[in-house]
Amino acid sequence: MPWARLAAIVVGAGVLSSLTDWFFAGDWIHKRFTYPEIWRKGAEARAVALTSPLPFLTCLVFAVLAWRLGLRTVPSSAKLAAAIWLLGPLPLILTNAAFIKMHRVFVACYAAGWLVKLLIVAVAVGLFLH
Repeated sequence: MPWARLAAIVVGAGVLSSLTDWFFAGDWIHKRFTYPEIWRKGAEARAVALTSPLPFLTCLVFAVLAWRLGLRTVPSSAKLAAAIWLLGPLPLILTNAAFIKMHRVFVACYAAGWLVKLLIVAVAVGLFLH
């Protein structure tokens, strides 16, 4: 496995996918399309610090999985991204929305953000992990 390329993919895709989290579920969406009684008060900086490494973990595991499966093109890794999205984040987000008071705009943005996050790492894997 080309370790230097893997590291570059994890760092680059991790930074970009962190930005998608901010874009799709960040401040603008959070202030306008959420219910204030659902969110914890205070300690937001601690929550951000604790969860900031997670996009990098997602990118690492995706890249290693794609490598192990022999997926070396953008279309094949994008199909893996779509399959993972349909298997995990989408059903989880929709199930949570069915039982937890979540605004439908927030649910749609959160689900789209996960798909974009996975597609970012899929493109990086397809282009750079040979």
